[in-house]
Amino acid sequence: MKQSRNPWNVPLAVDDLPETGLHRAIEASAEVRAELAELAGLRELTELSAEFDLFKQGAGVLVTGLVKAKVGQFCVVSFEPMESEIEEAVDLEFAPMAGVPAAKKARKRANGSDEPPEPLVVGMLDLGELATEFLILGINPYPRKPGSNFAAPPAEDAGEHPFAALEALKKRPGRDRP
Repeated sequence: MKQSRNPWNVPLAVDDLPETGLHRAIEASAEVRAELAELAGLRELTELSAEFDLFKQGAGVLVTGLVKAKVGQFCVVSFEPMESEIEEAVDLEFAPMAGVPAAKKARKRANGSDEPPEPLVVGMLDLGELATEFLILGINPYPRKPGSNFAAPPAEDAGEHPFAALEALKKRPGRDRP
């Protein structure tokens, strides 16, 4: 399995999945959280965990679960440090790469989605990478601290704006044109 740039790797061989399915809970270490915080542009990442339920579907796998995190960011209005909680639901189907094009003709999934399955590379799933993707999807790119409001700058005096001289010419007495 190819090592990704993602610092959180929790590989799982699809062949090792029991026919009855598998429940897997994972939690990122402090070192991994620090690397992910830097990767995601966060001030800090104090908590990160995920729970997955995996079920075989023919040669593919259905993965459902929840990714939870507590992220530290800066408010876009006040620039004060703040924390946010993230909860991202996971509901994905994986299929061997050879089966993905055929699956794009799409059958409706149990949740009503007609999205094609994700490619299953070399019969492996990386639960850490999957959790990281959903973490990043859940990060608010414009976090706002409760009670922070953006106030527009006060309007300038009529005489102070760059076109005040032109405005004065328009208002001169004796002009024929409107």
